[in-house]
Amino acid sequence: MSDSVSQDCGLDEATRRADGRLIRAMFDAVAPRYDSMNDIMSFGVHRLWKRRLRRMAGPPRGRGLALDLAGGTGDIADLMADKDWAVAVCDPSTGMIDAGRKANAGPRLRWVAGAGEALPFADRTFDVVTLGFGLRNMTDRRGALTEVLRVLVPGGTLLCLEFSTPWRLIRPAYEGYSRRMIPRLGAAVAGQPDAYRYLVDSIGAFPDQKTLAGWLRDAGFATVRYRNLFMGIAAIHSGTRPA
Repeated sequence: MSDSVSQDCGLDEATRRADGRLIRAMFDAVAPRYDSMNDIMSFGVHRLWKRRLRRMAGPPRGRGLALDLAGGTGDIADLMADKDWAVAVCDPSTGMIDAGRKANAGPRLRWVAGAGEALPFADRTFDVVTLGFGLRNMTDRRGALTEVLRVLVPGGTLLCLEFSTPWRLIRPAYEGYSRRMIPRLGAAVAGQPDAYRYLVDSIGAFPDQKTLAGWLRDAGFATVRYRNLFMGIAAIHSGTRPA
């Protein structure tokens, strides 16, 4: 079942939990080759997007605490730590966390297994939350946004990097590449074609930029904005917890 499953679909809690287990198992399976596949599929561009996200976070403020939610192998967290943020990397996949510990073992990173829909942190803990390519894999996306708001300090910022709806001019070529090439690469490099078919389906099912901005506002975020990247193939949404 694809990540289009969410609370908005009217599914019961048991179904959402089962769907979440399937997604975690899939990421456990692809964890050893996850970063390599991202480099191949995006021709390395995803790293430029993540650096843009880090620049938007700016220097540490408040207590200098950041949460990298759905942080996977911690590549965003590592960029944040390089700028003196103390970062908790939270991901539901223990396979991704294990791979991340091996790749990014800096002393300013703390690794925590947990789901975005029920974050294992106290209210008003973090000055910034980064969320890179993870929201679409959550079974209750709106609930996850509410959780992010809860753990942010007043005035704290969410920065959400996610695939989005590209400009109409490039959409046919982009969708053709995604549906024909990505599963083949997943089979050849990671040995997991089904996982990368899921990836393509999840991108296609994810809401466009304006819809996601509306979700942030509905969750209670203020000063909600988004910036398109590479003609809308991805976008960074930002919002703050009202002071």
